[in-house]
Amino acid sequence: MKTIAIIERGKDGSFGIYTPNLQSTLSGNGSTLEAAKQDFSEAYNEALEVYAQLGEDIPEELKDLEFEYHYDLGSFYEAHPYLNVSQVARYIGINDTLMRQYRRGQYISETQIARIQDGIHSIGRELSATVLVR
Repeated sequence: MKTIAIIERGKDGSFGIYTPNLQSTLSGNGSTLEAAKQDFSEAYNEALEVYAQLGEDIPEELKDLEFEYHYDLGSFYEAHPYLNVSQVARYIGINDTLMRQYRRGQYISETQIARIQDGIHSIGRELSATVLVR
């Protein structure tokens, strides 16, 4: 089963991951994105182990989970450090100073986040259509 795991960057620079669509609480934290993902994975595995140790059935929502990560803007750029914030902003048509503020956690409207997401998807389509020659 696939479920959403949201990754957010905290004001202190750390990362948190949680699953909003599960009744069972799964979360992870870390000073880096990779550390948070590792902690999150361990929390999931430990939850499964607890059910096994207690001899209880694993809830259906936790069986064979696959996580689809959703990122806030700060964690997105952390996950993709090869993307230049200013250049992505210019490509999308957003002021690069404003984009850096969004990356640091400044409030961003739903309209603006949709615009940025559409721009990132456009970059992805453009890159996936690229054909290299020698």
